[in-house]
Amino acid sequence: MDRSKIKIVITDLDGTLSPSKAAIDGEMSEIICKLISAKDMAVVGGGFYSQFQKQLIGSLKCPAEKLLRLYLFPTNATAFYRFGESGWYKVYSEDLSEEQKKLVYSAFPKALELAGFKNPEKVYGSQLEDRGTQITFSALGQEAPLELKSEWDSDQKKRTAIKLQLDKLLRGFEIRLGGTTSIDITKAGIDKAYAISKITEIFGYSKDEMLFIGDALYEGGNDYAVKRAGVESIATSGPEETKAILRDISGASEL
Repeated sequence: MDRSKIKIVITDLDGTLSPSKAAIDGEMSEIICKLISAKDMAVVGGGFYSQFQKQLIGSLKCPAEKLLRLYLFPTNATAFYRFGESGWYKVYSEDLSEEQKKLVYSAFPKALELAGFKNPEKVYGSQLEDRGTQITFSALGQEAPLELKSEWDSDQKKRTAIKLQLDKLLRGFEIRLGGTTSIDITKAGIDKAYAISKITEIFGYSKDEMLFIGDALYEGGNDYAVKRAGVESIATSGPEETKAILRDISGASEL
């Protein structure tokens, strides 16, 4: 792909810009600030907007005028935030109804049993989290240490078994593997490809003007929908590789 034709860079957050649930480092902040001096950037992740604040916004040291070119799509694009005169504000939110949430919560015990899921001896925080627009299951708990999460399901087989059962029990929902131990559930038709359609609708960019970077581009991963939608995509092994990709795109060999 001719990188000079890229008008908007779209990235995942966890495992792409930063380690899972950790803040971006100073170097990543500098690189992002340089990138959005020249191109638009959108970040699409599975976490709450509040998680974006902790991981990204709170550590991003850019002048306010540059933030006008940064767009945030939390909870797998079920919500959209952008920067304005009064700071960050919500543009849309695709909330799950209370009935939909009840269906998801009631399906999990059976799905876990049928998948042969064995509850860990220690759980770090809640396993099921209502994120308003998304229900997220985290096998080891929402606050589990990264080293434990990285080891638990490195080949995705455990979560794939759970997802297969959820697919049978829940109709009318999108069910995807997210992060390292998570499964994300949203309304049908809303996934990271939904962000692509919204970016086209709101900003007018075509798919051949976009580039996506993510760590879960494998089939069933929560980044795969973007690749399937026909957007040029680059798989990254983590933040350090992402830094190199973003430097290349912005045309800077070093900062």
